[in-house]
Amino acid sequence: MRPADLQHVTVQAAVDTYAEMVRAKAVMGQFSPGTAEVYNRDVATFAKLAGADRVLDDLAGDDMDAILLAFARRPDGRKRPAEQRGAGQSTAGRGTDDRGASQSAASQARFRRSVSAFFRHATIAGWVQLNPMRAATVSARERGGLRAERRALTLEQAEGLVGAAGRVAAAADEAGRRRDQRTELRDALIVLLLTAVGPRVSELTRANIEDFFVNGGIRYWRIFGKGGRTRDVPLPQAVTRVLDAYLAEGRARLDRGAESKALLLSWRGKRLVRGDLQGVIDRILARVDPERRRGVTPHGLRHTTATHLLAAATDMDAVRRVLGHADLSTLGRYRDELPGELEAAMRVHPLLRGPGP
Repeated sequence: MRPADLQHVTVQAAVDTYAEMVRAKAVMGQFSPGTAEVYNRDVATFAKLAGADRVLDDLAGDDMDAILLAFARRPDGRKRPAEQRGAGQSTAGRGTDDRGASQSAASQARFRRSVSAFFRHATIAGWVQLNPMRAATVSARERGGLRAERRALTLEQAEGLVGAAGRVAAAADEAGRRRDQRTELRDALIVLLLTAVGPRVSELTRANIEDFFVNGGIRYWRIFGKGGRTRDVPLPQAVTRVLDAYLAEGRARLDRGAESKALLLSWRGKRLVRGDLQGVIDRILARVDPERRRGVTPHGLRHTTATHLLAAATDMDAVRRVLGHADLSTLGRYRDELPGELEAAMRVHPLLRGPGP
C-alpha cells in the first residue's frame, strides 16, 4: 500500500538513499556484490540523465521514455569502434558512430530492469505517487537474433583463440616491455579460464589465489557464484600449466603488495575489474588468424563453454554445475546452434550403429 504522505525528494537524494539500501543488502547476502554494483551504477546513470536536482515525483511516462532513449544512444565506453574493427568485428547494423558504440540490447534491458526496481522501491517509500515506469512506452529493442559478440564461437574460432592464448603464454619472456609490466601469462590465463570454464565476469575478477587448490592430483577452482553458492570446478591440464606459470612467474612481477590475495592484477598491482577483461580478449584476438577470428565478449565465451560441452554430449547436469546455474532449464539460454551439428548427430545415431536393415 502506498504511504499517505508523499516525500518531495530530489532524484539524487532518492538515488543516494537507494544505493545505501542496495549496499546494505549486499552486506547481508541478499544481493551478490556484482548485482549490487550493477544496480548502483545504473541508478547513478539514471540520475545523470534525469537531472539530479529534479523532484522525483515530477517524472512522468514521457520523461522515462526520453531517459530510456538517451541511455540507448549513449556511447558504449568499453570499446571504441576502431578496437571493434581491430578484433575482426563488423560494425554494420550495430548502431555505431564516430563517438563509439551505442548501448547493446542487453544493456538497455538491464538498465530498464534496474530503473524499474528503483521505482518499485520509490513507490513503497513514498517518494512517488505513481510509478512512472508503468507509463513508459519505449519497449526494449528487439535483439533480432543473437548478436555476433554474444553468440558462441564455432569450434574453429574457439580453437584459434585458445591457440593464440597458448602462443602468448609461450612468448611471455620475449624481449619487450619491462619485466614488471609484462602481462602475457595473465592475459592467456584469463582467456583460457573464460573459454574452458565459462565463469561469470564477476566470478573471475573476484577470484583469489587461495581459491585454487589441488585434490587427488587435480587442480580445482573454487568459484564463489551468485546467491552465495560455491562450486569446485576441475581445470584442464592446459589451463593448469598456464595457471602454475602465472602464479610462479607472471603474477610475482605484477604484485606490489596492495592486493596480495587477488588472482588477476594489473601491471600497477591492482585487482582487475570487469571492464578490463574485454581489452584482454581483444589483445589475444589480434593474434588469431583473420579467417578464424571473430569478436567476442567475456559472456560470449561463457556461451561458447556451454555450447561445446553440450555439443560433445557432456552430461547436462555436469554442464549446469560447471556454469553455476541453480536450474537446469537455464542452460537453454546459453546453448547456441552450431553449423553442421544436426548432420553430425545423425551420422552417429545410437539406434543405427549395428548392421544395416
